Amino acid sequence: MSIAMHWTDWLALLGQFMLLSLISVSGAITTVPEMHRFLVDEKQWLSAAQLNSSVAIAQAAPGPNVLFVGLMGWNVGLNAGGGIGAGPQAWALGLLGLVTTMVGILLPSSTLTYLATRWAHRNRTRRDVRAFKQGMAPVVVGLLIATGWVLAGNYEAPALPAWHGWLLSAVAALIVWRTRLHLLWLLGAGALLGALGWV
Repeated sequence: MSIAMHWTDWLALLGQFMLLSLISVSGAITTVPEMHRFLVDEKQWLSAAQLNSSVAIAQAAPGPNVLFVGLMGWNVGLNAGGGIGAGPQAWALGLLGLVTTMVGILLPSSTLTYLATRWAHRNRTRRDVRAFKQGMAPVVVGLLIATGWVLAGNYEAPALPAWHGWLLSAVAALIVWRTRLHLLWLLGAGALLGALGWV
């Protein structure tokens, strides 16, 4: 796929991803429908297959799931340069696309988080800030318990009863609640139990 992009198009790409950054409350993956609308339907800078493969590859790769945004930008740049076989110019435009989309998706939300956290820390004694923090604590705990509930409910291991997943989730929740043990130790213990075939 080959497309023509001018500097105004690159600014539009940056602006779109900056807007998406501010509405991606649960992570960038929640904005994929809007990315599809903009990149595939409206601008036709990507094919639907390129968008889908960007998401699939990034989800399968280790690391943060926001990597799919960089892959989309990379594909937009490659398309603007004439495709992957078009030479160094296509690779340079791919890199420009990657940087444009990643800066767009990360800069606004990171800046907002940094400023809000600094403000909340400076004003931590204010009644409304304390109330917000105290109100958010049960919400976060509830979301974590709900995540454990869903993951344990979907636990499928051949030759093991389903209660193993529930038990593992309950024990992990109790350890997190009652101790200051680092979560990486729990992840390691879960990996060891899985390797031994106990869960």
